[in-house]
Amino acid sequence: MILTMSSNLKKYFIITYGCQMNLHESEKIAGILSSMGYQSTNNENDADVIVFNTCCIRENAEDRAEGNIGALKKLKRTNKDLIIAVGGCMTQQKGQAEELKSKFPFIDIIFGTHNLEDFKSLFLQKISGKKKIIAVEEKEGPVKEGTPTTRTSFPNAWVNITYGCNNFCTYCIVPYVRGRERSRKMQDVINECKQLIKDGYKEITLLGQNVNSYGNDIDDENTNFANLITEISKLDGNFRLRFMTNHPKDFNLPLIKAISSSSKVCKSVHLPVQAGSNRILKLMNRRYTREDYLEKVKTLREYIPDIAITTDIMVGFPTETEEDFNDTVDLVNRVGFSGAFTFIYSRRSGTPAATMDGQIDEEVSKKRIMKLIDLQNSINREQSKEYLNKTIEILCEGYDEKKGAYLGRDTYGRMAYFTSPVDIVGQFVSVKIIKTGGISLIGEIVNDK
Repeated sequence: MILTMSSNLKKYFIITYGCQMNLHESEKIAGILSSMGYQSTNNENDADVIVFNTCCIRENAEDRAEGNIGALKKLKRTNKDLIIAVGGCMTQQKGQAEELKSKFPFIDIIFGTHNLEDFKSLFLQKISGKKKIIAVEEKEGPVKEGTPTTRTSFPNAWVNITYGCNNFCTYCIVPYVRGRERSRKMQDVINECKQLIKDGYKEITLLGQNVNSYGNDIDDENTNFANLITEISKLDGNFRLRFMTNHPKDFNLPLIKAISSSSKVCKSVHLPVQAGSNRILKLMNRRYTREDYLEKVKTLREYIPDIAITTDIMVGFPTETEEDFNDTVDLVNRVGFSGAFTFIYSRRSGTPAATMDGQIDEEVSKKRIMKLIDLQNSINREQSKEYLNKTIEILCEGYDEKKGAYLGRDTYGRMAYFTSPVDIVGQFVSVKIIKTGGISLIGEIVNDK
Protein backbone atom coordinates (compact mmCIF):
# COMPACT_ATOMS: atom_id res chain seq x y z
CA MET A 1 0.00 0.00 0.00
CA ILE A 2 1.28 3.48 -0.91
CA LEU A 3 0.27 6.47 1.18
CA THR A 4 -0.84 9.47 -0.83
CA MET A 5 -0.24 12.54 1.26
CA SER A 6 -2.20 15.74 0.71
CA SER A 7 -0.69 19.19 1.05
CA ASN A 8 -1.83 18.88 4.64
CA LEU A 9 1.01 16.64 5.80
CA LYS A 10 0.16 14.21 8.55
CA LYS A 11 2.24 14.47 11.70
CA TYR A 12 3.70 12.18 14.36
CA PHE A 13 4.65 12.77 17.98
CA ILE A 14 6.96 10.32 19.80
CA ILE A 15 7.34 10.16 23.59
CA THR A 16 10.45 8.32 24.75
CA TYR A 17 11.28 6.94 28.19
CA GLY A 18 14.50 5.35 29.40
CA CYS A 19 17.99 4.87 28.07
CA GLN A 20 20.00 5.86 25.00
CA MET A 21 18.94 2.60 23.38
CA ASN A 22 15.32 3.74 23.57
CA LEU A 23 16.23 7.18 22.24
CA HIS A 24 17.86 5.60 19.22
CA GLU A 25 14.96 3.22 18.68
CA SER A 26 12.62 6.21 18.71
CA GLU A 27 14.78 7.60 15.90
CA LYS A 28 14.01 4.41 13.99
CA ILE A 29 10.27 4.75 14.64
CA ALA A 30 10.55 8.34 13.41
CA GLY A 31 12.44 7.11 10.35
CA ILE A 32 9.71 4.60 9.52
CA LEU A 33 6.97 7.23 9.82
CA SER A 34 9.01 9.79 7.88
CA SER A 35 9.53 7.27 5.07
CA MET A 36 5.73 7.03 4.84
CA GLY A 37 5.33 10.77 4.42
CA TYR A 38 4.66 11.84 8.00
CA GLN A 39 6.50 14.74 9.60
CA SER A 40 7.44 15.39 13.21
CA THR A 41 5.57 17.74 15.53
CA ASN A 42 6.37 18.88 19.06
CA ASN A 43 2.69 19.27 19.91
CA GLU A 44 0.67 16.14 20.63
CA ASN A 45 -2.54 18.05 19.91
CA ASP A 46 -1.42 18.47 16.28
CA ALA A 47 -0.42 14.83 15.85
CA ASP A 48 -2.15 12.23 13.70
CA VAL A 49 0.02 9.53 15.27
CA ILE A 50 1.33 9.40 18.86
CA VAL A 51 3.87 6.72 19.76
CA PHE A 52 5.00 5.85 23.29
CA ASN A 53 8.40 4.13 23.43
CA THR A 54 8.39 2.83 27.00
CA CYS A 55 10.85 1.71 29.66
CA CYS A 56 10.36 -0.71 32.55
CA ILE A 57 13.71 -0.58 34.31
CA ARG A 58 12.07 1.21 37.23
CA GLU A 59 8.47 1.21 38.36
CA ASN A 60 8.17 5.00 38.19
CA ALA A 61 9.00 4.90 34.47
CA GLU A 62 6.01 2.60 33.93
CA ASP A 63 3.79 4.77 36.12
CA ARG A 64 4.70 7.91 34.16
CA ALA A 65 4.08 6.18 30.85
CA GLU A 66 0.69 4.87 31.94
CA GLY A 67 -0.26 8.27 33.32
CA ASN A 68 0.56 9.97 30.03
CA ILE A 69 -1.20 7.30 27.99
CA GLY A 70 -4.31 7.68 30.12
CA ALA A 71 -4.25 11.45 29.63
CA LEU A 72 -4.81 10.91 25.90
CA LYS A 73 -8.30 9.48 26.38
CA LYS A 74 -9.91 12.92 25.92
CA LEU A 75 -7.77 13.69 22.88
CA LYS A 76 -8.74 10.37 21.30
CA ARG A 77 -12.39 11.10 21.99
CA THR A 78 -12.24 14.45 20.14
CA ASN A 79 -10.03 13.10 17.33
CA LYS A 80 -11.37 9.69 16.28
CA ASP A 81 -8.70 9.37 13.57
CA LEU A 82 -5.81 9.76 15.99
CA ILE A 83 -3.64 6.61 16.08
CA ILE A 84 -2.01 5.78 19.42
CA ALA A 85 0.79 3.18 19.49
CA VAL A 86 2.68 1.84 22.50
CA GLY A 87 5.92 -0.11 22.26
CA GLY A 88 9.21 -0.66 24.07
CA CYS A 89 10.35 -2.61 27.09
CA MET A 90 7.16 -2.18 29.12
CA THR A 91 4.99 -3.88 26.49
CA GLN A 92 7.46 -6.77 26.16
CA GLN A 93 6.83 -7.94 29.72
CA LYS A 94 4.69 -11.03 30.03
CA GLY A 95 1.00 -10.16 30.16
CA GLN A 96 1.61 -6.42 29.89
CA ALA A 97 0.14 -6.04 26.40
CA GLU A 98 -3.19 -7.54 27.49
CA GLU A 99 -3.18 -5.39 30.62
CA LEU A 100 -2.61 -2.24 28.56
CA LYS A 101 -5.40 -3.26 26.19
CA SER A 102 -7.73 -3.67 29.14
CA LYS A 103 -6.73 -0.44 30.92
CA PHE A 104 -6.60 1.71 27.79
CA PRO A 105 -8.93 0.31 25.12
CA PHE A 106 -8.30 3.38 22.96
CA ILE A 107 -4.72 2.22 22.15
CA ASP A 108 -4.58 1.20 18.48
CA ILE A 109 -1.22 -0.60 18.21
CA ILE A 110 0.81 -2.44 20.85
CA PHE A 111 4.21 -3.80 19.79
CA GLY A 112 7.32 -5.08 21.57
CA THR A 113 11.09 -4.72 21.48
CA HIS A 114 11.57 -7.74 19.21
CA ASN A 115 9.51 -6.40 16.30
CA LEU A 116 10.17 -2.66 16.22
CA GLU A 117 11.39 -3.03 12.62
CA ASP A 118 7.92 -4.32 11.71
CA PHE A 119 6.23 -1.11 12.85
CA LYS A 120 5.54 0.00 9.26
CA SER A 121 3.64 -3.21 8.52
CA LEU A 122 1.65 -2.90 11.75
CA PHE A 123 0.87 0.72 11.03
CA LEU A 124 -0.30 -0.06 7.48
CA GLN A 125 -2.61 -2.74 8.87
CA LYS A 126 -4.15 -0.15 11.18
CA ILE A 127 -4.75 2.53 8.56
CA SER A 128 -6.13 -0.15 6.22
CA GLY A 129 -9.03 -0.58 8.61
CA LYS A 130 -7.97 -3.10 11.25
CA LYS A 131 -9.48 -2.08 14.59
CA LYS A 132 -6.73 -2.99 17.03
CA ILE A 133 -3.30 -4.58 16.67
CA ILE A 134 -1.36 -6.41 19.37
CA ALA A 135 1.93 -7.76 18.07
CA VAL A 136 4.46 -8.70 20.75
CA GLU A 137 6.88 -11.43 19.75
CA GLU A 138 7.85 -13.72 22.64
CA LYS A 139 11.34 -14.47 21.34
CA GLU A 140 13.99 -12.30 19.76
CA GLY A 141 14.85 -12.88 16.10
CA PRO A 142 17.98 -12.24 14.05
CA VAL A 143 19.36 -8.69 13.74
CA LYS A 144 17.61 -6.78 10.97
CA GLU A 145 19.48 -4.15 8.98
CA GLY A 146 18.21 -1.29 6.88
CA THR A 147 15.56 0.27 9.14
CA PRO A 148 15.22 3.95 8.13
CA THR A 149 16.35 6.37 10.84
CA THR A 150 15.49 10.01 11.45
CA ARG A 151 18.26 11.19 13.72
CA THR A 152 17.50 13.90 16.27
CA SER A 153 20.76 14.27 18.20
CA PHE A 154 23.15 16.07 15.81
CA PRO A 155 26.13 16.37 16.04
CA ASN A 156 25.98 13.11 18.01
CA ALA A 157 24.78 9.84 16.54
CA TRP A 158 23.79 6.60 18.28
CA VAL A 159 24.83 3.31 16.66
CA ASN A 160 23.62 -0.04 18.01
CA ILE A 161 26.23 -2.78 17.91
CA THR A 162 24.43 -5.39 20.04
CA TYR A 163 20.89 -6.14 21.14
CA GLY A 164 19.81 -8.04 24.23
CA CYS A 165 21.68 -9.14 27.32
CA ASN A 166 23.03 -12.42 28.75
CA ASN A 167 24.08 -11.18 32.18
CA PHE A 168 20.93 -11.67 34.29
CA CYS A 169 21.81 -9.33 37.12
CA THR A 170 19.25 -10.20 39.79
CA TYR A 171 17.74 -6.69 39.93
CA CYS A 172 17.40 -6.22 36.17
CA ILE A 173 14.47 -6.88 33.84
CA VAL A 174 16.44 -6.19 30.63
CA PRO A 175 17.30 -9.80 29.63
CA TYR A 176 13.61 -10.70 29.91
CA VAL A 177 12.40 -7.87 27.68
CA ARG A 178 15.36 -7.52 25.31
CA GLY A 179 16.22 -11.18 24.78
CA ARG A 180 19.61 -12.80 24.34
CA GLU A 181 22.67 -10.99 23.03
CA ARG A 182 22.87 -10.55 19.27
CA SER A 183 25.71 -8.71 17.55
CA ARG A 184 25.59 -6.85 14.28
CA LYS A 185 28.17 -7.77 11.65
CA MET A 186 31.30 -5.66 12.00
CA GLN A 187 31.17 -4.39 8.43
CA ASP A 188 27.56 -3.26 8.85
CA VAL A 189 28.55 -1.20 11.89
CA ILE A 190 31.59 0.26 10.12
CA ASN A 191 29.54 1.15 7.05
CA GLU A 192 26.97 2.95 9.19
CA CYS A 193 29.70 4.92 10.97
CA LYS A 194 31.34 5.79 7.65
CA GLN A 195 28.06 7.21 6.35
CA LEU A 196 27.46 9.18 9.55
CA ILE A 197 30.89 10.81 9.26
CA LYS A 198 30.16 11.61 5.61
CA ASP A 199 26.86 13.18 6.71
CA GLY A 200 28.72 15.49 9.09
CA TYR A 201 28.23 13.82 12.47
CA LYS A 202 31.11 14.58 14.81
CA GLU A 203 30.53 12.11 17.62
CA ILE A 204 29.44 8.49 17.39
CA THR A 205 28.29 6.54 20.44
CA LEU A 206 28.24 2.76 20.11
CA LEU A 207 25.36 1.24 22.06
CA GLY A 208 24.67 -2.11 23.66
CA GLN A 209 23.43 -3.46 26.96
CA ASN A 210 27.01 -4.76 27.27
CA VAL A 211 29.22 -3.46 24.46
CA ASN A 212 32.19 -5.46 25.78
CA SER A 213 30.53 -8.75 24.80
CA TYR A 214 30.18 -7.64 21.18
CA GLY A 215 30.93 -10.53 18.83
CA ASN A 216 30.63 -13.32 21.40
CA ASP A 217 27.73 -14.79 19.41
CA ILE A 218 29.58 -14.61 16.09
CA ASP A 219 31.89 -17.46 15.07
CA ASP A 220 34.83 -15.26 14.13
CA GLU A 221 37.71 -14.55 16.48
CA ASN A 222 38.36 -11.19 14.80
CA THR A 223 34.86 -9.95 15.61
CA ASN A 224 35.26 -8.44 19.05
CA PHE A 225 34.80 -5.05 20.61
CA ALA A 226 38.47 -4.04 20.75
CA ASN A 227 38.87 -4.76 17.03
CA LEU A 228 35.63 -2.95 16.21
CA ILE A 229 36.64 0.35 17.81
CA THR A 230 40.10 0.02 16.28
CA GLU A 231 38.61 -0.32 12.78
CA ILE A 232 36.15 2.56 13.29
CA SER A 233 39.02 4.72 14.53
CA LYS A 234 40.78 4.20 11.18
CA LEU A 235 37.95 5.91 9.28
CA ASP A 236 38.77 9.27 7.71
CA GLY A 237 37.30 12.40 9.22
CA ASN A 238 37.39 14.54 12.33
CA PHE A 239 35.14 12.75 14.80
CA ARG A 240 34.99 11.30 18.30
CA LEU A 241 34.01 7.79 19.32
CA ARG A 242 32.25 6.91 22.58
CA PHE A 243 30.55 3.71 23.74
CA MET A 244 28.24 2.48 26.45
CA THR A 245 27.59 0.62 28.46
CA ASN A 246 30.44 -1.55 29.69
CA HIS A 247 30.35 -4.50 32.05
CA PRO A 248 33.35 -4.79 34.38
CA LYS A 249 33.57 -8.58 34.06
CA ASP A 250 34.18 -8.26 30.29
CA PHE A 251 36.27 -5.09 30.31
CA ASN A 252 39.65 -6.46 29.26
CA LEU A 253 43.23 -5.51 28.43
CA PRO A 254 42.86 -5.63 24.61
CA LEU A 255 40.04 -3.08 24.91
CA ILE A 256 42.11 -0.85 27.20
CA LYS A 257 44.96 -0.96 24.68
CA ALA A 258 42.57 -0.14 21.83
CA ILE A 259 41.29 2.92 23.70
CA SER A 260 44.79 4.11 24.56
CA SER A 261 46.11 3.75 21.01
CA SER A 262 43.36 5.74 19.28
CA SER A 263 43.21 9.53 19.13
CA LYS A 264 39.51 9.34 18.19
CA VAL A 265 38.23 7.26 21.10
CA CYS A 266 37.21 9.61 23.91
CA LYS A 267 39.25 9.35 27.08
CA SER A 268 36.13 8.59 29.07
CA VAL A 269 34.81 5.19 30.12
CA HIS A 270 31.47 4.42 31.75
CA LEU A 271 32.09 1.40 33.96
CA PRO A 272 29.08 0.63 36.20
CA VAL A 273 30.19 -0.83 39.53
CA GLN A 274 26.69 -0.88 41.15
CA ALA A 275 28.08 -1.62 44.64
CA GLY A 276 31.34 -1.72 46.56
CA SER A 277 30.48 -4.68 48.75
CA ASN A 278 31.49 -8.16 47.60
CA ARG A 279 28.52 -9.66 49.40
CA ILE A 280 26.09 -7.38 47.59
CA LEU A 281 27.86 -7.82 44.24
CA LYS A 282 27.42 -11.58 44.60
CA LEU A 283 23.72 -11.19 45.42
CA MET A 284 23.42 -8.98 42.34
CA ASN A 285 25.08 -11.69 40.21
CA ARG A 286 27.57 -9.16 38.87
CA ARG A 287 30.34 -11.80 38.58
CA TYR A 288 33.24 -9.65 39.73
CA THR A 289 34.55 -8.51 43.11
CA ARG A 290 35.49 -5.04 44.31
CA GLU A 291 39.11 -6.18 44.03
CA ASP A 292 38.55 -7.14 40.37
CA TYR A 293 36.99 -3.75 39.70
CA LEU A 294 39.76 -1.79 41.40
CA GLU A 295 42.38 -3.79 39.50
CA LYS A 296 40.74 -2.88 36.17
CA VAL A 297 40.66 0.76 37.18
CA LYS A 298 44.36 0.53 38.05
CA THR A 299 45.18 -1.02 34.66
CA LEU A 300 43.10 1.60 32.85
CA ARG A 301 45.05 4.38 34.53
CA GLU A 302 48.38 2.70 33.85
CA TYR A 303 47.66 2.84 30.11
CA ILE A 304 45.62 6.09 30.13
CA PRO A 305 46.64 8.12 33.21
CA ASP A 306 44.10 10.90 32.62
CA ILE A 307 41.13 8.63 31.80
CA ALA A 308 37.78 9.83 33.15
CA ILE A 309 35.76 7.01 34.70
CA THR A 310 32.04 7.34 35.34
CA THR A 311 29.81 4.75 36.92
CA ASP A 312 26.35 3.61 38.07
CA ILE A 313 25.76 2.93 41.77
CA MET A 314 22.70 1.39 43.39
CA VAL A 315 21.88 1.76 47.07
CA GLY A 316 19.32 -0.10 49.13
CA PHE A 317 19.70 -3.48 47.45
CA PRO A 318 18.02 -6.19 49.56
CA THR A 319 19.90 -6.93 52.81
CA GLU A 320 22.37 -4.04 52.28
CA THR A 321 23.85 -3.18 55.68
CA GLU A 322 25.66 -0.05 56.79
CA GLU A 323 28.89 -1.98 56.41
CA ASP A 324 27.99 -2.88 52.81
CA PHE A 325 27.11 0.73 52.07
CA ASN A 326 30.36 1.94 53.65
CA ASP A 327 32.25 -0.42 51.31
CA THR A 328 30.60 1.43 48.42
CA VAL A 329 31.56 4.81 49.91
CA ASP A 330 35.13 3.55 50.31
CA LEU A 331 35.27 2.41 46.69
CA VAL A 332 33.99 5.79 45.46
CA ASN A 333 36.74 7.51 47.43
CA ARG A 334 39.38 5.13 46.08
CA VAL A 335 38.41 5.47 42.42
CA GLY A 336 37.57 9.18 42.30
CA PHE A 337 34.86 8.88 39.67
CA SER A 338 34.35 11.73 37.22
CA GLY A 339 30.61 11.21 37.54
CA ALA A 340 28.16 8.75 39.03
CA PHE A 341 24.54 7.95 38.25
CA THR A 342 23.12 6.95 41.62
CA PHE A 343 19.87 5.06 42.12
CA ILE A 344 17.77 3.64 44.92
CA TYR A 345 17.01 -0.03 44.26
CA SER A 346 13.60 -0.39 42.62
CA ARG A 347 11.78 -3.69 43.06
CA ARG A 348 10.94 -5.14 39.65
CA SER A 349 8.43 -7.96 39.39
CA GLY A 350 9.88 -10.91 37.51
CA THR A 351 13.44 -10.48 38.76
CA PRO A 352 15.08 -12.65 41.48
CA ALA A 353 15.82 -9.65 43.70
CA ALA A 354 12.12 -8.79 43.91
CA THR A 355 11.48 -11.89 46.02
CA MET A 356 14.58 -11.63 48.21
CA ASP A 357 14.19 -11.21 51.94
CA GLY A 358 15.59 -8.10 53.56
CA GLN A 359 14.03 -5.36 51.42
CA ILE A 360 15.47 -2.07 52.68
CA ASP A 361 13.32 0.66 54.21
CA GLU A 362 12.91 3.60 51.83
CA GLU A 363 14.01 6.18 54.38
CA VAL A 364 17.25 4.28 54.98
CA SER A 365 17.91 4.15 51.24
CA LYS A 366 17.22 7.89 50.88
CA LYS A 367 19.73 8.76 53.62
CA ARG A 368 22.36 6.56 51.98
CA ILE A 369 21.88 7.96 48.51
CA MET A 370 22.06 11.55 49.73
CA LYS A 371 25.35 10.78 51.46
CA LEU A 372 26.64 9.25 48.23
CA ILE A 373 25.47 12.19 46.13
CA ASP A 374 27.14 14.66 48.50
CA LEU A 375 30.39 12.69 48.30
CA GLN A 376 30.35 12.51 44.51
CA ASN A 377 29.51 16.20 44.22
CA SER A 378 32.49 17.08 46.38
CA ILE A 379 34.75 14.93 44.19
CA ASN A 380 33.37 16.63 41.07
CA ARG A 381 33.95 20.10 42.51
CA GLU A 382 37.59 19.29 43.20
CA GLN A 383 38.07 17.81 39.73
CA SER A 384 36.46 20.87 38.13
CA LYS A 385 38.96 23.18 39.82
CA GLU A 386 41.71 21.52 37.79
CA TYR A 387 40.12 22.93 34.63
CA LEU A 388 40.40 26.57 35.72
CA ASN A 389 42.34 28.71 33.19
CA LYS A 390 42.94 25.70 30.95
CA THR A 391 42.00 25.67 27.26
CA ILE A 392 40.17 22.54 26.15
CA GLU A 393 38.65 21.25 22.93
CA ILE A 394 34.85 21.15 23.04
CA LEU A 395 32.40 19.68 20.56
CA CYS A 396 29.50 22.14 20.57
CA GLU A 397 26.32 20.08 20.94
CA GLY A 398 23.61 22.68 21.21
CA TYR A 399 22.28 25.92 22.64
CA ASP A 400 20.73 26.30 26.09
CA GLU A 401 17.94 28.87 25.86
CA LYS A 402 17.68 29.30 29.64
CA LYS A 403 21.39 29.90 30.13
CA GLY A 404 21.74 31.86 26.90
CA ALA A 405 24.88 29.89 26.06
CA TYR A 406 26.17 27.15 23.82
CA LEU A 407 27.20 23.88 25.42
CA GLY A 408 29.37 20.88 24.67
CA ARG A 409 31.70 18.30 26.14
CA ASP A 410 35.41 17.63 26.04
CA THR A 411 36.97 14.21 25.42
CA TYR A 412 36.54 13.38 29.13
CA GLY A 413 32.80 14.02 28.98
CA ARG A 414 32.88 17.21 31.05
CA MET A 415 30.23 19.76 30.04
CA ALA A 416 31.12 23.40 29.37
CA TYR A 417 28.98 26.47 28.61
CA PHE A 418 30.19 29.40 26.51
CA THR A 419 28.90 32.18 24.27
CA SER A 420 29.41 32.75 20.57
CA PRO A 421 28.15 35.46 18.20
CA VAL A 422 27.48 32.83 15.51
CA ASP A 423 25.89 29.36 15.48
CA ILE A 424 28.65 26.84 16.15
CA VAL A 425 26.63 23.68 16.83
CA GLY A 426 28.52 20.72 15.38
CA GLN A 427 31.91 22.41 15.49
CA PHE A 428 35.01 21.69 17.54
CA VAL A 429 36.07 24.83 19.37
CA SER A 430 38.83 25.79 21.80
CA VAL A 431 37.38 27.04 25.08
CA LYS A 432 39.28 28.62 27.97
CA ILE A 433 37.66 27.78 31.31
CA ILE A 434 37.13 30.92 33.39
CA LYS A 435 34.80 29.55 36.07
CA THR A 436 34.08 26.14 37.55
CA GLY A 437 31.07 24.78 39.37
CA GLY A 438 30.14 21.23 40.29
CA ILE A 439 30.13 19.03 37.25
CA SER A 440 29.90 21.81 34.64
CA LEU A 441 32.32 24.49 33.48
CA ILE A 442 31.99 28.03 32.11
CA GLY A 443 34.38 29.27 29.48
CA GLU A 444 35.04 31.54 26.55
CA ILE A 445 36.02 30.64 23.00
CA VAL A 446 39.69 31.23 22.29
CA ASN A 447 39.61 30.45 18.58
CA ASP A 448 37.35 28.47 16.22
CA LYS A 449 38.62 25.27 14.62
